Parts: sequence; structure tokens; C-alpha cells
Amino acid sequence: MKPYSNIACARAVARSRFLTVVFAVAGLATASVQASPVVYNNLQVTNAMASASRPGSGAAFEIESADDFVLTQATSIDHASFIGLFKAGATGLPAVSQIRLEIYRVFPFDSDTTRTPHVPTRTNSPSDVALDSREFSSVSFTTSILSSTFTALNSVAPGGIHPSPGQSTGGNGPVTGQEVQFEVDLLTPFVLGAGHYFFIPQVLLSNGGEFYWLSASRPISGPGTTPFPPGATDLQSWTRDQFLDPDWLRIGTDIVGGATPPQFNAAFALRGQAIPEPA
Repeated sequence: MKPYSNIACARAVARSRFLTVVFAVAGLATASVQASPVVYNNLQVTNAMASASRPGSGAAFEIESADDFVLTQATSIDHASFIGLFKAGATGLPAVSQIRLEIYRVFPFDSDTTRTPHVPTRTNSPSDVALDSREFSSVSFTTSILSSTFTALNSVAPGGIHPSPGQSTGGNGPVTGQEVQFEVDLLTPFVLGAGHYFFIPQVLLSNGGEFYWLSASRPISGPGTTPFPPGATDLQSWTRDQFLDPDWLRIGTDIVGGATPPQFNAAFALRGQAIPEPA
């Protein structure tokens, strides 16, 4: 809703089909390698889930998929990485038409706690409305094709999000496309205090293509990853579309469902600079 990582390098070097496509946004310089420290990193992709996430445009209604991270001190976040699928449309290979990054706090912040929800729970969900966001014109980014063909075993596709009591569909099944990594420089950083947040990347593709955000290790593990700080709980991924807004559904527990519902993380990393406290 409106209001660079070591492991990524290793993956890129290991794949012979590595290809980089650079986008210059609104005449801005292309994204540079960031020197900022890693704030959070879980780019250990799995093939368990792919969830659609895009800004609204014309007939393409808005879909938001969210995963969480924790800051132990005030931080200026100036770079984001995330990995997803480009599913080709019927009219040719897709290209990026629009990108949007959002930050949400955890419910009940920025939320109407008195309204009647249309989901099983709001506990540990993203808030009703975004805390901050960055549009296409305020970021500079590159994309890298990590694999020309990648299949996720399950997905949440456009039209696959439903309010209670019909939220548990089992998912929309396998989806195949190009595995693509985004490196995004925030020309205006996100300045956030210590706290628990959700990160949302939205990508709109041309030619009828669709972007799906890929799942990542849970529990967080693998070279270069950063587990949650002691005392903080790693929440699962959530999603919604404009028809469910302002409510959210848990991708695993609510949508996939089942006797032992799965829980998912999503593949992303953040870099930034700690902000010193005043003397």
C-alpha cells in the first residue's frame, strides 16, 4: 500500500550463465557497489515458494509480499538486494517497467485496531499502511540473471489471495521462470530506528510478465547469512492484494494451510550505516 552481499557474489561466480542487465533510471547513474555494512542477509534461495509482488498499474492490481528483519540500533538503509522469478508473458520477454520498495512496521503500529478483519489473525502481521516507500524514480538498480530456468514448487499468483473463510487454497502450484537478483541503491535511504520491520519489493514487468519473490532459508542458515538477534523472533512471510487490503495473510499458515502448514522466509538482504546516538 502507498504512503550486496558476499553470498550473492559467490552465487554469481559459480554460475556460467551469469548475465547482468543494467537499467539507468530517469537519467540517474547505474547502481554502484555499496560499501555499507550488511544489516540483514538471507539470500539463500529455496524452491519452496514464489509469491507475486507488484505495484498496481491499470488492469494489474497491486500485490504486496512481505518478510521481516530486525534493527538493534537506528540505521540508514541505502542498499537492498532481493531475488525473484521473471515469468514471461504471452507477448515476449519481460522487462522492468516499475519498481517500488516499502517498509512496514509490525501490527498494531500504523493500524486501525478497532475494525473487523477478514483474515484469521492480525498478530505479527505487517501494519495496515506503509511506514515509508521508495518509487522507481528514487532508486538506481541492476538485475542479474542467476539461472535461465528456475522452478518454485508452489506459488501465490495474482488472484490467489482470498479473505476468510476461503483463504486456504493450498497455493497456485509450481511456477517457472528466470531467477533474477536485484541490487538496488536507495538514492534517499530509509532512516529507521531500532525495531522490527517488514520489507516489501514490488516489481512490475512489461509484456504481460509477472514477478514472483522467491523463498529463502528458514531457519536462516548458509554462508554469509545473518540470523536474527537474540530475543527477536523471525516471523513468516505475509501477502495481500488490493482486494484484501488493509488485511494480510500468512503465505504458509493461511494460504498453503494443511495439517502441518509450512512457514516461509523470502530472499533479501539490506545494507546500511548505523546512526550514532546523540551524546
